[in-house]
Parts: sequence; C-alpha cells; structure tokens
Amino acid sequence: MLKAMQLHISPSLRHVTVLPAKGFKDFIKVKVGSKRLSYRMVFYFLLFLTFLLRFVFVLTAIDTIDGERKCSTLGCLGKKIGPRILGKRLESTVPEVIYQVLEEPSDQTEMRTRPESPQTLDEFIAEMKDGRPDAKTFAVKLKAMVTLLEQTTRTAKIQEYLYRHVASSSIPKQLHCLALKLAHEHSTNSNARLQLPSPELVPALVDNSYFHFVLASDNVLSASVVASSLVQNFLRPEKIVLHIITDRKTYAPMQAWFSLHPLTPAVIEVKGLHHFDWFTKGKVPVLEAMEKDQKARSQFRGGSSAIVANKTEKPKIIAAKLQALSPKYNSLMNHIRIHLPELYPSLDKVVFLDDDIVVQTDLSPLWDIDMNGKVNGAVETCRGGDKYVMSKRFKSYLNFSHPLIARSFNPSECAWAYGMNIFDLEAWRKTNISQTYHYWLEQNLKSDLSLWQLGTLPPGLIAFHGHVHAIDPFWHMLGLGYQDNTTVAEAQNAGVIHFNGRAKPWLDIAFPQLRPLWTKYVNFSDKFIKSCHIRAS
Repeated sequence: MLKAMQLHISPSLRHVTVLPAKGFKDFIKVKVGSKRLSYRMVFYFLLFLTFLLRFVFVLTAIDTIDGERKCSTLGCLGKKIGPRILGKRLESTVPEVIYQVLEEPSDQTEMRTRPESPQTLDEFIAEMKDGRPDAKTFAVKLKAMVTLLEQTTRTAKIQEYLYRHVASSSIPKQLHCLALKLAHEHSTNSNARLQLPSPELVPALVDNSYFHFVLASDNVLSASVVASSLVQNFLRPEKIVLHIITDRKTYAPMQAWFSLHPLTPAVIEVKGLHHFDWFTKGKVPVLEAMEKDQKARSQFRGGSSAIVANKTEKPKIIAAKLQALSPKYNSLMNHIRIHLPELYPSLDKVVFLDDDIVVQTDLSPLWDIDMNGKVNGAVETCRGGDKYVMSKRFKSYLNFSHPLIARSFNPSECAWAYGMNIFDLEAWRKTNISQTYHYWLEQNLKSDLSLWQLGTLPPGLIAFHGHVHAIDPFWHMLGLGYQDNTTVAEAQNAGVIHFNGRAKPWLDIAFPQLRPLWTKYVNFSDKFIKSCHIRAS
C-alpha cells in the first residue's frame, strides 16, 4: 500500500530517500543537484504527494459506498482516472439511485421511513456504521432524517411566532395598573386635570411657525417615551407643539400623566377623538370601514388558529400574518392619520409619529426637506444593508394574484414605512388621497379581504401612490421589534428608531440588547412607575 511507504529528506534537502514497504532493503536515492532543483520544487512535490494520497482515499470511500469493495486502492485509482486519461467522459461518482430518492416526493419517503427515521445526526451515523447499507438505503435514511428535522424546526418556529403574537396582543398588567392609577388620580386630584395646553399657549396650536408633531396612542407609557425623547433631543424645545390624540377610555390617564409630568418649554396638547368636531358630525368613512372590516375578519379569516394551521406557507409568511392580526392594526389610532387634513385644518405641515418609536436627534431639519410637491415624506424599505427589513416592495404587501391589484400596480415598486412621516397638509388637501384610501378599503371588503395582508400599510401604499417623497434612511430605522440583527451601535446612529413588530420594548419579549435604547427615557423613580412595578429589565 502507498501509505506504508516511508519518505526521508536530508537536513540539507539535498537527498530524498523513498523506502518501500514489506521489508525491501533496496532503496531509491535521488541525488538533488543544488543548481537543478530548488527548495520550492521539493515543497511542491511533497504537496502533490499529500494531495494524491488524500485523493486515493476519497475514491476508495466512494467505491465502498457503491458496493464495489473488491478493488485495491491502486486499482480503484486506475479505474477512476483511466477514462479521463483515455479521453472518455468521466461519469458522476454519485450513484444515480441517490438522485432518484432525493427527487421522490417527500410524503412518500416519509410514510415509508418515518417509524425508523433517525432523530439526530449521531443516531444516523451510528446506524450507518452498524448496518453498512447500500447507496439507496443511505439516501432514504438521510432524506427521512432531514425531512423530520425540517418539520420539527418549522413547528417550533411557528409555535414561537404564535406565543409572541399572544404576548404582544395582550395588555401587560403593569400598563393596565398604570392606566388605572392615573385614572384614579385624574378623578381625585385637580392638578391631574389641567387644561393642556394652558390658555396662554393655545394660539401655538395653530401657529405654523412652530414645529408640529402628531402622536396617536392609547398607551400612556409609550406616549411618554416618544414625547420625552422628542423634547430632550430637540435643539429648540420651546418651538415644539406635540398634538397627542387618544381614545375615550385612555383620555383621563393620558391627561393626568402629562398634567403631572409637563415637558416645559414644549407645548403639549392632549385630545380625545370625541373632542374633535369633525368626528361628531355625520358619518366618518374610516369608522364605517373599520366596523365592516372587523365583521368580515371574524367571518373569513378564522383568526390565528387558521393561520398557524397552514401547512404549506413559510414560517416568515405566517409570522407576518400573525403580526397583522395585532389589535394595533385594527385600532382607530392606526387609521386616524388618513384624516390629518380634516383634524388640523389650520396647519400646513406635521410630522406624524408612531408610539413605538424613540427620537434620538433633533428633528427640526425635517422641515427643511424639499418635498417637491409630494405629500408624504417617508423612508423607502426596498434598499439597505438589512435584506430582511429593507427588502419590501409592493408585492410584499399586496396580493398580485388578484386581477384588481395586478392591473393597477407594479409588484416591484418600492414600498415605504409608516412610523415617522412628514405630511405636507397643504399639498394633501389638493389631492383625493383620503377618498382613494376609503375606496380601496371598500374594494377589499367586497373581495373578502383578499387584496392585501392585514394591516393599515397596504391601503396606505395604494392611497399615497405617486405622492411619496423618499427621505434619507437616517431619519427612520425599522425592524427593532421583529429581528435582533441590528446592533446597538447601528441603532444609536439613527435619528429615529422604530420598534415595529411584536417585540415591543415595554413587553417581556423585547430584545434585551435593544430595550435600553427605549428604557433610558423612562423615569423608574416616578411614583406611578414604581407602584406598578415597571422595571428596566
């Protein structure tokens, strides 16, 4: 055997001696001339010899799998390289039966081998060593094991998404406690019922020389973080007007919080939807659409159980559908932005903020951006280093298998993000954006909710189609609530970070390395925060 041969090299590298095996006394001595053979050539010779021995071993192993164990090592080598030397076609070293097994439908292989499928790689290796099977049995066992592991992984991943969906859809007891204590404070403490803003600051609410921000939320704690981070990072906080919109049940706790925790010198307005005259007059299209939408969902979608029961869709698709079922997406707070021109008829421009964002820089330069006549200044989500977060196009949200969508839009068109948007209300009032939004909501209802995934962004993509101005991604970093690939350093360098997704920073399922970016704006020594056991981790 070649492996029994011995190789001796003199210290001066001038003699190379090869000793055969089996007791031969003769040897071959090669005289190496200093001028004819360099050290580099000797090195390459040794490298070639090492490669040759490894190559012979691999070929022998392949023949063993084929069941051809009778040829010697040199014989196997000759049989393998012979056709190539003679100019003949070298056939694949992988037996054809392996391809046949791999191409066979998985369900047939699974039914035939499931009771005997190895559960782990160690079990598989031990079984192959003990049984010494032929190539077909080897392939069948391997495919069965991989199929089983794939199914187990898929089931575990979907269960994780379902648990996260349940956790993110419920109200943590700490937040419920905070709302109750603030509501009680509102009813017993006159200082918690102050007019916001104070009478002398009311003119600022319609003064376009101020920087106007709108925040719609029914979460007191998250609203407080948005407001605090906005004011603390603003170069001229005395020029901020923050309009907070909430629902009827959250109005008293929200007013109590900002009455007792003023963000002077910024101007803070807290208003319930029931305080807007526009909402009390006649029919409100978005409210009607939401009522119909909720009825349709209960009839056609089957909730999270039906989504999880799907055996063909990829886990990420199931995760997106579960996320869209979140109560937030069915909340009026999420739809209200489509009526900003009617809610603030005296304002020319506003920046709309979601309640799961954190402001980390001065946002006044947003007013200097030339929108080129567009209505919506937003960050596009089809370009960027993060291929999971920044790879969204219209086809990611709209159902292009439906003819109504297919003939109306381009599936490759770049999508954009809600969360931090500049809205030119003057330009908006000259368009039919709001009417388009309601028209497509109706079309979706007539189509049994088959035009797009659940949520408010898809109809927003349609309504603002042709009215979006792309702004620098620095102003809005997405995805901190559904993937933890973003590093803390990357997040700290963004102007606004957005915890969109299920892992909200106020929930236990938040990503621990990213949560401090949010908790730094919570005063954990506050008596309401402490009494409700709200902690940093």
